[in-house]
Amino acid sequence: MPQPTRVTVWHEYRHEHTDPRVAAVYPHGMHAALKAGLEKMLGDGVAVTTATLDQNDNHGLSDQLLADTDVMTWWGHMAHHEVRDEIAQKVAQRVREGMGLIVLHSGHYAKPFKLLMGTNCHLKWREVGERERLWCIAPGHPITAGLSADYIELEHAEMYGEPFDVPEPDELVFVSWFAGGEVFRSGCVWRRGAGRVFYFRPGHETYPIYQNDEIMRVLANGVRYVAPTANTVAYLNDSPNIGTPLSPTQ
Repeated sequence: MPQPTRVTVWHEYRHEHTDPRVAAVYPHGMHAALKAGLEKMLGDGVAVTTATLDQNDNHGLSDQLLADTDVMTWWGHMAHHEVRDEIAQKVAQRVREGMGLIVLHSGHYAKPFKLLMGTNCHLKWREVGERERLWCIAPGHPITAGLSADYIELEHAEMYGEPFDVPEPDELVFVSWFAGGEVFRSGCVWRRGAGRVFYFRPGHETYPIYQNDEIMRVLANGVRYVAPTANTVAYLNDSPNIGTPLSPTQ
């Protein structure tokens, strides 16, 4: 029987302590909602651990946990600068070695993501709770498997708009349209070394985005897609030397 994909859900976990609106939507923290949603979608195929910014000096990301993680999800917003540079470097290096990384919403400014993109990752934004449609522009892509329509509609969302200062995605899966007229590349995949990075835009903290089954279906598909497989080869220390293959998780 295949081993479950080992997922670490990393969450800043600050808004829930300072904003009653966020606490009302995610009373146990956004990381708890993400964990529950992934377990609901993937069942025995996943083993989920959570880690938070203030958990300890390593932000919950010990060397052992990083080594034992197949896929990491990352949500941050108000405290990107508090993430220790050496921890961000270790996360980015694990991606180059084969770990999958799913960056959520305002995580576009997260230190590991910026390290992997090599750009400032700026974008336009407007928070008025307007309607969003995430159009699937890559039908048949594994990340879109099982979706019920050509788009996912969110009644209330924070707008992100182009230009989005990131390298051209290797794969573009979703493009968002907002009621104000803006568009945004909301589902992007890049390869970095032996690993994959999936950026997925939805997830503003005051809206119950991660309680939406279609959103969680995309994230579950994303976990499957970016997870290392039997033929994933780790390239250690950014050198051309071939390292030890990661253990298969699918």
